[in-house]
Amino acid sequence: MAKRSKQALYEKLNGKYLKEAEELIKKGDYVQASEKLWGATAEIIKAVAAKRGENIGTHKGVGRFVLKIHNERPEWRLLDSYAAAETLHANFYEDNLPEELVKIRAERVKDLIDKLRKLL
Repeated sequence: MAKRSKQALYEKLNGKYLKEAEELIKKGDYVQASEKLWGATAEIIKAVAAKRGENIGTHKGVGRFVLKIHNERPEWRLLDSYAAAETLHANFYEDNLPEELVKIRAERVKDLIDKLRKLL
């Protein structure tokens, strides 16, 4: 798949998952919303990587790429927002976060996505 088409796919999935997460939060399904927020995070990171000609194929690769962007733009504090996204990913499996924490972390994820979109 060409670099631009991969990037476009990842951007589309990011928007889809973010919208679905918002709908799930409104319905009170915080476990499913948590996973959609993680998916939205991973897809925007993959979109930025694709724009740069890089391919990310693992969860560890997503983390490494976030670290790379963090080193380029430490003022964005991406690592804190990425950690919030990872706790949401874990919440999908464990259902251990109170709804208020899911909502707070959802806002952190949206902030991370907004910042990363500036790189597209």
